[in-house]
Amino acid sequence: MKTFKVIAVIYLVFCAFGQISFARNLTYLDSVLNPAKLQGAGKLTWWGFHIYDASFYRAGTLTSPEFALDLRYQKSFSGASIANSSADEMKRIGVPDTQAAMWGKELAGFLPDVESGQTLTAIYIPKQGTVFYHDGKRIAQIPGADFSKAFFGIWLDPKTSAPKLRAELLGKSCPPPLFNEAC
Repeated sequence: MKTFKVIAVIYLVFCAFGQISFARNLTYLDSVLNPAKLQGAGKLTWWGFHIYDASFYRAGTLTSPEFALDLRYQKSFSGASIANSSADEMKRIGVPDTQAAMWGKELAGFLPDVESGQTLTAIYIPKQGTVFYHDGKRIAQIPGADFSKAFFGIWLDPKTSAPKLRAELLGKSCPPPLFNEAC
C-alpha cells in the first residue's frame, strides 16, 4: 500500500509539472479577439513527420469575422523556408504566381527562424489585415483582405493541400466570412 501511495504522489507531481510546462499564455489573443474561442485544432504531418500543431480561434462567437491561427512548431525551420512554403501554398490554391511571390518576399522580410516548441500566430481583423506574432510578441502587420484570404487560405481554403487539418480546424463550424463560402 505504501508503494502505491508513493507512485500516486509521483504521478500527481508529474501531472502538475507536466501541465505547467505545456501551459500557453494566449492573453495577446484574448486582447485582440476579446475573448478568443477555440474553434478547432489539429496537427500537420508530412511523410510521417510531425511538423506543427495548429489551433484556430474565433472572436467571441464562432461566427465572428475576426480569427486567429496559432502554429506550434515541432521541427525547426528558417523564416525564409516558411515564407517560401507559404508562397507555394498560396499558388496551389489559385493565387497568381507573381502575387504569391511578392507576398512570399514580404513574409521573408519578417518571419523569424523557429525552433521546436516556438509559435507563429496570425490574427485577422477586418479593415486592418493580418497581424503576426512570434511566441506572443508582435512582429508585423500586412494590411488588406486579399493577402489575408490568400494566407489563411493555406489552411482554410477548400483547395488546401491539408484537407484533414482544415476539417479539424473548422470542426463543425463554418469558415470565416472572409472566405465567402456557403456552409
